[in-house]
Amino acid sequence: MLFLALRTLRARKGGFVGAFVALICAAALVTACGALLETGLRGDIRIERYAATDTVVTADQNLHWTKHKKGKTKVKSKPLTEHAWLDGAAVDRLRTIPGVEVVPELTFSAHVLTAGGRALDTDDNAWGHAWESARLTPFGLRAGRAPAAAGEIVLDADLARRARVEVGGTVTVQAGQAPGTYRVVGVATPPGRDALARQATVFFGAEDARRLAGHPGQVAAVGLFPAPGADPGAVRKAARTALAGTGAQVRTGTDRGPAEFPAAAKARVTLISLGGALGGTSLLVAVLVVVGTFALSVQQRRREIALLRAIGATPRQIRRMVGREALVVGLLAGALGAFAGLGLARWLHGRFVAFGAMPDTLELRLGPFPPIGAALLTLVAAWTAARVSVRRAARVRPTEALADAAIERPRVGVGRLIGGLIAAAGYAVLLLVLSGLDTEPKSTPVTFLTVILAAVAIALLGPIVARAATAVFGAVVGRLSPVSGFLAARNARAAAERVAAVVTPLSLAVAMASTILFTQTTASHAAQEQAKSGTLASYTLAAGPGVPGRAAEAARAVPGVEAVTEVLHTLVRAGQDKFPAQGVTPEGLERTLDLKTRSGSLAAMTDTTIAVSDLAARTKGVGVGEDLEVTMGDGVVVTLEVVAVYERGLGFGDLTLPYAVTAAHVDRPAAAAVLISGTPALSREPLRHAIADFPGVRVLDRGEVEQARRDQAGTQAQVNYVAMGLIIAFTGIAVVNTLVMATSARRREFALLRLVGTTRRQVMRMLRWETGAVVLLATGLGSLVAYATLTAYSMGMTKSASPYAPPLTYATVVVVAAVLALLSTVVPARVALRGNPADTMGLRD
Repeated sequence: MLFLALRTLRARKGGFVGAFVALICAAALVTACGALLETGLRGDIRIERYAATDTVVTADQNLHWTKHKKGKTKVKSKPLTEHAWLDGAAVDRLRTIPGVEVVPELTFSAHVLTAGGRALDTDDNAWGHAWESARLTPFGLRAGRAPAAAGEIVLDADLARRARVEVGGTVTVQAGQAPGTYRVVGVATPPGRDALARQATVFFGAEDARRLAGHPGQVAAVGLFPAPGADPGAVRKAARTALAGTGAQVRTGTDRGPAEFPAAAKARVTLISLGGALGGTSLLVAVLVVVGTFALSVQQRRREIALLRAIGATPRQIRRMVGREALVVGLLAGALGAFAGLGLARWLHGRFVAFGAMPDTLELRLGPFPPIGAALLTLVAAWTAARVSVRRAARVRPTEALADAAIERPRVGVGRLIGGLIAAAGYAVLLLVLSGLDTEPKSTPVTFLTVILAAVAIALLGPIVARAATAVFGAVVGRLSPVSGFLAARNARAAAERVAAVVTPLSLAVAMASTILFTQTTASHAAQEQAKSGTLASYTLAAGPGVPGRAAEAARAVPGVEAVTEVLHTLVRAGQDKFPAQGVTPEGLERTLDLKTRSGSLAAMTDTTIAVSDLAARTKGVGVGEDLEVTMGDGVVVTLEVVAVYERGLGFGDLTLPYAVTAAHVDRPAAAAVLISGTPALSREPLRHAIADFPGVRVLDRGEVEQARRDQAGTQAQVNYVAMGLIIAFTGIAVVNTLVMATSARRREFALLRLVGTTRRQVMRMLRWETGAVVLLATGLGSLVAYATLTAYSMGMTKSASPYAPPLTYATVVVVAAVLALLSTVVPARVALRGNPADTMGLRD
């Protein structure tokens, strides 16, 4: 049978191209997802700041809790969203260790501004330090001297060049509560280069650094330098002993990377969830597509298989032959697809870094497991798909084989019907489940699983749907086009299985594309509407690196200003649950924000209280007057009294905290925005004049704020579009693949039509009518599935049964699907019609 399988592959190359392409794409997609997952689990975080010391001591950068389940106790941990600070007492303990030099470090946000107020670097890579920690890298002076007095700084050489400043010059640096003018007294460089690759460095004197860091009595990290001749291992052991009970962590080797770049450690968790969700969805879609492709391939070979049965081949031999064909195709496609997937993983990683979804300090890990696993999964999928597809064709009786191959089954098999009904019922159940999910991590995987289950139902029940649709189609087009329309209607009704095989991937593509696009627009639109309705402020102060606190104070002094609210965004936890939160100044809050409170009042907000959304109140079971423990981004736990429960959590975050509390526990305490409400006579010019001393701070009106929100939402959505867009691309390839296979296999049918007098033009018109019917049916089914899924998603996430789908975007999805279908039909049909019909039918010697 292996010899026969190889001969069949060689003789029917065209029939296996479709399966080969589908398997290559599946292997590439699974490999890329596996590489992202492995990067999240084992990816290395590059070390820069701590390159010169083998041992770094930090506070615990993870939140831990104990989970009890089924009599077992497990300790869970998640990385903190902000940098945890180490108590100065731990530094004193380390200094008692003999044979070690202790070098403490302070790390805080510090932006060098241009003359126009623009920050030279982004928030993720602009940091200030005390000069005493320069040796941790080590930095050495290229020119000038170390800072010795207040107002003196040292810049790295690359930053000095971009700021166009030399030793003795001055620059504006935003750090702490207000920008300040500092004199550059030195230029420093790490070994062999002008600056660290992924962070700009500003060194301050010790007193300035402690003041600007804002954490008196604490340090960001400590580097340990063993004395000459001291055993590094013994030093680390002594450090762990000295720090026992403090929660401090002694880090060595690659473990220093997460201490230097906490954002990369957080990105690991994101990649694990993203890679797992994307990989699982990709695998399900791939299996569905591969099964459909092999089913179409076997359907086109029914006559060949029937002939083998008629001359004595047993069902087992047929199954083994087709299974071995699939193994050969799967082996070649899996190897090529896995190799291509490594390049796809690099591209995905680059896109995520470019969009800011993850830092480039987290290196992509391309180990052997993802490609090997993808190749094996592809092999198993190919073999399974082939065996399932050939099952009925192999077991038909030899005397009935040829007749069965010539005439399509009038009814769907009982097993297929039951399976389709079960899938449809499962889809309905998942819709109910989805309508009750109100958080993104819970709803996203269920949303895409719902669409895939609907596609399974369409694939299994497709012939029934196709017959019903083509009956209606035939009644309409028979009147519009007596020849081509009549032929198209008859062909579609006679080949319902072929129509169903084409409709399945096309409807899946429409449903998946619509769902991916419009879950983003639904959530984003609801959040923007809540933010728009809930913002009462007439003007907003904004700046790239954040608005300094003194700029807000200056705005408060402007005549006509009635309330000024500083806003700072962060992520916090209440117990094990993570919530987006905003920190706000309590005074006059009800004049700048309307969070649509259900109980309590924002007027009661103070520096010891908190307001919570409906979701947070339900999740934590708290109400007005009760205390809520909140773990801030740096791991510090604060207890606040709930004074209000509000509805607009999507637009403003699920927790509203006091600004002073929030700013004390984030790496970048400058306000993201400052909301200003005033009398009707208040205009923009007095505000601009008040903040003239704060370069880069802008005054925005309501329209400009709304545009900024839309731009930010678009940037965040790009990450999901890139990730899930691969699945859309895969289903698009499957559509083209299936249509090309279905059309190319009809050469004899086209030749017979030509021989009985049908012109080439009439055949092409017939195909266009057929394609139109397929597009109409597929887009209708796909749109119906997407609309039902999106409605359930919207009910859970926004409490509204009205998903938001921009008409132009939806029209683009439909048009792209139609164009793909038309091109995938017309091009192979033209090729099939080129030859002489008599030669195609084998009527000439």
